[in-house]
Amino acid sequence: MSLYDIEVTRADGSKEMMSKYQGKVLLIVNTATKCGYTKQYEGLQEIYDNYKDKGFEILDFPCNQFLAQAPGSIKKINEFCQINFGTTFTLFDKVKVNSKNAHPLYKYLKDNGPEEVVVSHDALVPSGKPKDKISWNFTKFLISKEGEILYRFSPKVTPEELLPYLQKTL
Repeated sequence: MSLYDIEVTRADGSKEMMSKYQGKVLLIVNTATKCGYTKQYEGLQEIYDNYKDKGFEILDFPCNQFLAQAPGSIKKINEFCQINFGTTFTLFDKVKVNSKNAHPLYKYLKDNGPEEVVVSHDALVPSGKPKDKISWNFTKFLISKEGEILYRFSPKVTPEELLPYLQKTL
């Protein structure tokens, strides 16, 4: 099984295969609208605006597993993101990222990806978090055009801090 064999559900309820994104650099993010990191939506949108024409996509998967910080319907989440941050990248239905009920995409990312990293003095260092758990909202996975999971960024890593890694991946 590869990343591209996984089915996901868009915010509008339609199903699609991850193979739709084959050949693109992806940033997959589990998000929340009531989180201390919610302001990262602004930086994510800026990066998306600057790189979407270069084969880059952000895939936004809201998750309510961390202190119920993604409350409400997916429609309300979409409205919140568009009104407050002008988001235009692809929003998917809410998912679970941990537990036996974790979405297959997140099971795959955890099982096949590297350990979580933070940026310290312009270098990546392990965060020390367990590999089999998503630590919090706004964990970010950077995926190559070939579907390789290159980086797993801690929620603390801002979109601006991950930009150099995105640029070298593109």
